[in-house]
Amino acid sequence: MPHTVRDKTKLLNRAKRLRGQIEAIERSLDEEDDCSVVLHQIVAARGAINGLMTQVIEGYILDHLLDDADHTPEAKQRDADELIAALKTYIK
Repeated sequence: MPHTVRDKTKLLNRAKRLRGQIEAIERSLDEEDDCSVVLHQIVAARGAINGLMTQVIEGYILDHLLDDADHTPEAKQRDADELIAALKTYIK
């Protein structure tokens, strides 16, 4: 079973918290809150997205690159290449 299915509840909870943080940023901008308030909310949202990304990456590595005995070396290389491509895009 893929880790995103197995960890579905945890991942969805993180995504829901992230949505709440983005909505808080939107409210702050709409209410013309002070810049420092908006900046702190952006930092919190960034931390939440990084936490979600970290959790998904960890599961990906464990399930696709380490624990999957059925994967051929070629399949593991393909999975590693997919992860590297996603990380390069994310880090840009």
